[in-house]
Amino acid sequence: MAARKILRLAELQSRSLRPLPRPLQRIGQWRVAQGWAPSTSGYGPLRDLPDWSFLDGRPAPLWRGQLRRLQENQELARRAVKLSRGLDAAAATKPPGGDPDPRLRPKGSRRKPVRTSTDQ
Repeated sequence: MAARKILRLAELQSRSLRPLPRPLQRIGQWRVAQGWAPSTSGYGPLRDLPDWSFLDGRPAPLWRGQLRRLQENQELARRAVKLSRGLDAAAATKPPGGDPDPRLRPKGSRRKPVRTSTDQ
């Protein structure tokens, strides 16, 4: 059924003088193409910076959502540092270019010859 529709669409396009318009681009793809965040709730100055400030230049107090995001970002950074330190410690204990896994052996040296019908 879908193949028939595609064929009909191709026939219509070949017969018509004007080409069919491109399919619409999704909003998120367009925003990324413009160099913006995929959604308005993503990163960026509209989300991360305060909406206003005092006349004397003091910044506005952070809102609950901003405080929550700040705390989540700090926890994520702590976790990344912890995991990175773990990888560094594991790399330090393993000798560089060490022996391959002893369980892996070459198969060619211990293979039995294949018996054929002429070997009997």
